[in-house]
Amino acid sequence: MKTLIATVAAACLLASPVWAHEPAPAGKAQPAPAPQLDAHTQEDIERHRGMARAHEQAAQCLASGSKYDDCQKQLQTACKGLALGKNCGMRHAH
Repeated sequence: MKTLIATVAAACLLASPVWAHEPAPAGKAQPAPAPQLDAHTQEDIERHRGMARAHEQAAQCLASGSKYDDCQKQLQTACKGLALGKNCGMRHAH
């Protein structure tokens, strides 16, 4: 019985427009438009994205097996001017 229920549920999910990447049926509520953001907020968003990119690159550097110090130098270079501190404001416990 559980298998039948799971199969029916899966079939319903797969048939839904969300899973099929089809537009929502007419009459359904559409998501609200994004709010208009002031220039300061937009700059802050870009700064955060820059910090995220710098940290992702540092993570990839470490994952590749590179030396910790080399990855830290890369992070410090990428973070220069983005945020407070030489590591884009991120502190580690070690």
